[in-house]
Amino acid sequence: ALEYQVAGQMLKARSRAGLTQDAVAARMGTTKSAISRLESASKHAPSLATLKRYASAVGCELQVKLVRTKVA
Repeated sequence: ALEYQVAGQMLKARSRAGLTQDAVAARMGTTKSAISRLESASKHAPSLATLKRYASAVGCELQVKLVRTKVA
């Protein structure tokens, strides 16, 4: 599911940046528990604005693509 893909990408980006959840939280002005919720594939989907802030905090940019599905 898309939620799991996004959560996985977030974890990889934070790991590549060498940051802890605490460090990302400090950069975003939020709490470690909020970052933990963001990184879990929960039913509470983060807004694009929040994803952009997270991406910036871990040294990335957010890119969103609509990809045409193949018609059988």
